[in-house]
Amino acid sequence: MLSTAKSIKSVAKEAKFRLKTRFWQEYKEEVDSGVEKAKEEGLNISKVAMYYQSKITKNIRGEKAEDELFYSKVKGMLKASGLPANALDLLMDKTYFESLDYYAKENYLFRLSEKYLKAIERYNKEKLFECLT
Repeated sequence: MLSTAKSIKSVAKEAKFRLKTRFWQEYKEEVDSGVEKAKEEGLNISKVAMYYQSKITKNIRGEKAEDELFYSKVKGMLKASGLPANALDLLMDKTYFESLDYYAKENYLFRLSEKYLKAIERYNKEKLFECLT
């Protein structure tokens, strides 16, 4: 479903721009190149194709700046020290957290841990396939 911020007209303009700029041809070349490298390295080709599909979906939909900032924090932590035991403590907004009641704190931690796990999953996929790009 389209977000309220994007109209059908703006989505159509973006699609037309992608066609004019050879976006899909370049994407196909990138996928083909990645699949060839995956064959050479013995990686699962279907996983490589799924990786490129998720990458292009994120590109077209556009990632929220807030989500990208969070991911960059997680990526920095993982590169620096692996999986830290106090990751949620490092990622949380402590002043906001302290202002919440018990149930809101619980909800905040669940959402934060969900975002953290998704970021770890994305990092692992990117790390696995970074040799292909």
